[in-house]
Amino acid sequence: MPDSSGFWGPNLTEAVKNGSVPESRVTDMVTRILASWYQLGQDKLIPNPGFGMPADVSAPHTPVDARNPAFKNVLYQGAVEGHVLLKNEGALPLKRPKVISVFGFSARSVDRGSFDSTWDLGYSPYDFNGVILPTIGPVPASEYRPIAINGTLYSGGGSGASTGSLLSSPMDALMQQAFEDDTAIFYDFTTSSPTVSSSSEACLVFTNLYGSEDFDRPAIQSDYTSALIQNVAKTCKNTIVVSHNAGTGLLNPDWYDNENVTAVIFAHLPGQFSGKALVDLLYGRENFSGKLPYTVAMNETQYGPLLYPDQPEGQFSLFPQANFSEGSLFDYRRFDAMNMTPRFEFGYGLSYTNFKYSKLLIRNTKRQSLPLYPTGAISQGGQEDLWKVLANVQVEVANTGSVEGAEVAQLYLSNPSAGQTGAPLKQLRGFDKKRIHAGASATYKFSLNRRDLSVWDTENQKWRLDPGNYTIRVGSSSRQLPLEAYFVL
Repeated sequence: MPDSSGFWGPNLTEAVKNGSVPESRVTDMVTRILASWYQLGQDKLIPNPGFGMPADVSAPHTPVDARNPAFKNVLYQGAVEGHVLLKNEGALPLKRPKVISVFGFSARSVDRGSFDSTWDLGYSPYDFNGVILPTIGPVPASEYRPIAINGTLYSGGGSGASTGSLLSSPMDALMQQAFEDDTAIFYDFTTSSPTVSSSSEACLVFTNLYGSEDFDRPAIQSDYTSALIQNVAKTCKNTIVVSHNAGTGLLNPDWYDNENVTAVIFAHLPGQFSGKALVDLLYGRENFSGKLPYTVAMNETQYGPLLYPDQPEGQFSLFPQANFSEGSLFDYRRFDAMNMTPRFEFGYGLSYTNFKYSKLLIRNTKRQSLPLYPTGAISQGGQEDLWKVLANVQVEVANTGSVEGAEVAQLYLSNPSAGQTGAPLKQLRGFDKKRIHAGASATYKFSLNRRDLSVWDTENQKWRLDPGNYTIRVGSSSRQLPLEAYFVL
C-alpha cells in the first residue's frame, strides 16, 4: 500500500514489532479495507487494477477517451445546483448591464492545465509561497494561506481532485456574455485595492477558500479577501460577492453588512463548467436552488471544538484518535442545543421565486406497541426490521412567485429524548427537491423507517425505539420550519 501518509510502511512495522501498536489493530484495519473489495466483486470484475494507465501519461501511449457526451449535462447541472444564493438585495438577475467590473483572484483561469502533479492534484490555483509539502504528514496550518490566489478554484486538492477536460472560468463566461450584450468589462485580478470605475452598474468580486487532502485550512476567512471586498464596495453601490469555497466560511460583517454589498453567492467547487453555470444563474437563465450543507456562523467561537481538530501526536502519532466529545451535537444540532443564532443556518438558500408550505399530513401510523430494540434477522446494513416504514409524511409546496424554480423541502424529527443531555433538539430525516412551475404546487412524500426514529444506545450497542411523541417539522431550512405535527408510538 502507498505510504504517502506515513501510516503504512517501516514506521508502522517497527511499532508492531516493539508492541506499541497491537498487531490485531492492523489486521482489523486491513480487513475493513479489503471487505468492500470482495463485497463488490472487484476481485473478479477487475482482475488487473489500473489496467491501461501508463506510468507516465505525458509519454507516448495509446489514449483512451472515457468521456461520455451524455454526462455533460450532469456536470453542468451539478455546477448550477451547487451554487447557493445567500443574499440578494435586488441585484440579481443581471439585465444587460452596459458596464460591469470584475475583481478577485478566483475569477480567471489558472495558468496551467497540463500533466503534472500540480494539475493532477488540484494544486494549480494555490500558491504554496515557498512551502514544500512533506512526504509524510500534514503541512502545519501556520505555513500557508487559506486562499488560492493563482486562479479560479473549481476543485479541491489532493488525491480526490477533479481535473476536467476543459475549464469555463467565471471570466471566460462573463466575456462571452458581454459579447452577446455589448457590455463593457473592466477587470483587475492582481490587487486588494483595485481602481473601480464609477460607471460600473455591477461589480463582481470573486474570492475563494482553499481545501485539500494532507493539510488543514488555517482559517475560515481571509483578511486579504475582506480588504478586497471593502475596497470595491467603497465605490461600487452594487457589489456582488462570489466565493468558491471548500466548506464553510465566515462573512465578515465589515463587508457583509455594507449596504453596497447587494448579493452574496457561495459557489463552492463547481467543476469544469464553473463559469457557464454561474453566468446562467447571474443572468436568470437558471434559478438558484442550492442549500447550505453546513451552518455559517456569526463568528469563529460559535463553532467551538470543530476548529481545533485532534492532532497525530504523542501516543496517537501513528494512530490518530479523535474522542468526539461533542457527541452528536455538531453543526445545526450544536447551534440548536446552545441556542445560538447563526449568520445562515443549515439548509438555507434563496431563489428568484418564493415557495409556500402547507397541508402537512402523517399517514399509516398507529398507537402500536413495538419492541424497544429491533428483533429482525441481521443482513447487510443491520437488522432487517430497522428498515420497516413506521410513518409516511407528505406536504404540499406552492411556487407563489413569477418564475419556475426548484425547492428542497426538508423534514426534521424530534424524538421523545430530544433536548435531553447530549441529545439533539431535532435531526434532519428527509429531504427532496422538486422543480415547480410558477403558480403551481407539488406534493413531497417522505417515508420514515424504524432506523430514522431510533437513537443509538451505547450501553446495549443497538438502535433503541423509545415510546412517546415524535414531532415532525417541515420547511425550507433548519430554522425555517412553518409546518409541525406529531404522532405517537
